[in-house]
Amino acid sequence: MATPETEPAPTATEIVHRITSGTTTPDAEVERSLAAIAAHDGRLNAFSVVLGDRAREQARSLALGHDGTRGSLYGVPVAIKEELDVAGCVTTFGGLGNSTPAVEDGEVVRRLRAAGAIVVGKTNMPEFGAFPYTESVARGYTRNPWRTAFSPGGSSGGSAAAVASGMVPVAMGGDGGGSIRIPSACCGLFGMKPQRGRVTSAPHEHLWWALGTAGALTRTVLDSAIVYDAIRGHLPSDRWQAGEVGSFVEAARRDPGRLRVGWSVKPVARGVRPHADAVAVVRETARLLSDLGHQVREVDPHYPDPTAAFVPQFFGGIRSEADQVEHYERLERRTRETCRLGTWVTPAVLNGALRATERVSERANRVFDEVDVLLTPSIAHRPPRVGILDGTGTVRASLKSLPAIAYVALWNVAGNPACSVPSGTGSDGLPVGVQLVGPTDGEEVLFSLAAQVETARPWPLVAPDFTR
Repeated sequence: MATPETEPAPTATEIVHRITSGTTTPDAEVERSLAAIAAHDGRLNAFSVVLGDRAREQARSLALGHDGTRGSLYGVPVAIKEELDVAGCVTTFGGLGNSTPAVEDGEVVRRLRAAGAIVVGKTNMPEFGAFPYTESVARGYTRNPWRTAFSPGGSSGGSAAAVASGMVPVAMGGDGGGSIRIPSACCGLFGMKPQRGRVTSAPHEHLWWALGTAGALTRTVLDSAIVYDAIRGHLPSDRWQAGEVGSFVEAARRDPGRLRVGWSVKPVARGVRPHADAVAVVRETARLLSDLGHQVREVDPHYPDPTAAFVPQFFGGIRSEADQVEHYERLERRTRETCRLGTWVTPAVLNGALRATERVSERANRVFDEVDVLLTPSIAHRPPRVGILDGTGTVRASLKSLPAIAYVALWNVAGNPACSVPSGTGSDGLPVGVQLVGPTDGEEVLFSLAAQVETARPWPLVAPDFTR
């Protein structure tokens, strides 16, 4: 008879179905997840803290009906990136600057729990998510479950490794310049960056000003849609608010219809040359979409240069987070260098960057006058070996990051929804992803199209070495 330690890691959708049908319990699913963490995290270093006793207590409470009605994530173990508050845990932002535990859950975590999700731990990130590789002085290297000598990307790399290895079916991340989509591409996951203002940033007014959003990394499109339906919605304290949309779960379950899909392998970042695997998978996906009945053609998106909007908000975001930690002197040398280099970002400069954001958004969205969805590579390079940031300062680390953000960061500036969809493996045996970008408030079309691609071209739900 199969046990939680030997069964294949289930998706969130499967867990909810099994619990509601009486074939498993929240307690059993928590034990399954904790056993997987114990078995695998020593190799991966995905988790910064494991909350076994608290997760067991929450599972028992759910099973006894103490937490009200059964929500859409009833009994699903989830992991939370270190930048999001979990009651009783220090919000480390990937470093050593804080020492006092959070008094209460952040709003996204509260909504997850309200939907029945069980928090089993928090996941590693580079300090303040500054660079797209999950390496830090405080926590060392986080490793890619597909090949552990390689990076899972970042900054939500701990979350990606936790999901791709089957330790949890869902993990929360954040995306201020590709930090959900980059690790999803590196680890073979589905990762959606929602429309700016779709998910609350509470208790903070913003996350890296106009750039950032919290979001989910999952193995399937439907799991992602379930999570976003549970956590979406703004609060009065949020600086940005998205427009009205329908159910993402319903979108993931319906046919997208015949769409106009434009594809391009032209990077936004100048001087970056895409890897042959990235180009090949975009062309292959374009053929697949054509075979599925969509109107597909190569386009020139005429990308605007997002530098004047992105760079001040990047420096301003890092500095604002660094200014709020309890022990600034404990921050990494590179982080303190970044803060010094960002002293030019005054309030007036930030206001100018936000005005530039509006201009970039207007120009970037012109492509959607001609197409419904834009298809590009997710990242320009292949996942690098761990240690890519060793010995680097801010400038060298930024240069090493350009291939990772070459296609994704623009859409943080523009605010559009964009997702990375698993698309097979490259010549190195590591996953390859493609990015689908939608128009403003266009998550529904992305969920529908990504689900169609998932059905037509299924991908492995767990990295091969970690299937149990």
